[in-house]
Amino acid sequence: MRIGINLATEPFRRERAVLIASAIVSGLMLASFAMLSLLVWHEHQAKDEARGAVTGLEKQIALVDQDQSKVNGVLRTSGNTETLVRNLFLNNLIGRKSISWTRTFGDLEQVMPYSVRLVSIRPQVNNRNEIQLDMVVGCTSVEPIIDLIKRLEASPLFGGTQVHTALPPSQSEPLLRYRISVNYAQKL
Repeated sequence: MRIGINLATEPFRRERAVLIASAIVSGLMLASFAMLSLLVWHEHQAKDEARGAVTGLEKQIALVDQDQSKVNGVLRTSGNTETLVRNLFLNNLIGRKSISWTRTFGDLEQVMPYSVRLVSIRPQVNNRNEIQLDMVVGCTSVEPIIDLIKRLEASPLFGGTQVHTALPPSQSEPLLRYRISVNYAQKL
């Protein structure tokens, strides 16, 4: 019969696998720390470059503002004020005249239901050179107007539509009249 006697002061334990796993995990953690540190450094560099670019752009904006104030000072002199007002008026007039009526009516013809009558139309150009059509349309019932609004909003040439007023039929005008504003994508 054999008796197992351990003469060591501490019993034998198998810790080699635990030590190897701990070393691997420590190595992975060290590698991820190094990668995160590198990413932080790159972000810091990018932030510094962005700050430098913003500073450069702010300086350019300041120079352009100074030039603009000089030009405005020259334009605001008494002799140039009349010319400036006249030029603004002529530019506004040219902008209005650049709207193609033929193309506008052709585009409206594509979306206008048969039973809707165009009573009046007034194009307006805003400061971003976008056209808005202010129209008065007439019809005998409400359904064709709803169809017109759906067609305008579904068309790629027309945008958001707003109905401002609705007037009932009168003795002089037998149609329901609606004042509608719609954004129009005709290029100027």
